[in-house]
Amino acid sequence: MSATKGPITKFPAEDLRPARRYISTHNKDGKGVFIADDDGDHHRLMVQGQAVANIIYSTKGNPIDMNNEADIAYAKNNEPAIHVPNGSVARLIDFAPGMESPIHRAMSLDYGVVIEGKFLFSLDSGESKVMLPGDCSVNRGCMHKWKNLDEEKSGRMLFILLDVTPLTVNGEVIGEYLGDLAGDYADVAH
Repeated sequence: MSATKGPITKFPAEDLRPARRYISTHNKDGKGVFIADDDGDHHRLMVQGQAVANIIYSTKGNPIDMNNEADIAYAKNNEPAIHVPNGSVARLIDFAPGMESPIHRAMSLDYGVVIEGKFLFSLDSGESKVMLPGDCSVNRGCMHKWKNLDEEKSGRMLFILLDVTPLTVNGEVIGEYLGDLAGDYADVAH
């Protein structure tokens, strides 16, 4: 984990309720049972303690192989980078009060859902939208940033990232750009 220099020192942020993860599978009789009731396998402080990420689950391949719980082993043993090539990532991020992310682009299709708080979703064109709990974004490889608009309380978002084929814009293939977030993923292998 990155060194903490801000108000968040662990998942969850101190002023947000713990988030639970429940994973199901089948028992010997073919009935659904829960095999996990926890807060995830991978947590990472980000942006010098201004945010913390909790990986809910990640997968490789499409379709996903759930036989012999191969997907469960992959999710437990692999902390993903920003996204998983040919896979998916479900990530909760707690943002400190007033925190604004660096501008960045993951080469993925990103679903963003506000869980708690009020956020500003801004694009490099200057356009932006205010998002409230339950609001969803679908970011298709655009440069963007997030800001927790509450100056007093942490906010939480859920992001689902899916891998994409190379994206061509105006005749040029565009790439991932993490900017100041690059260090937060530097020791995570793709």
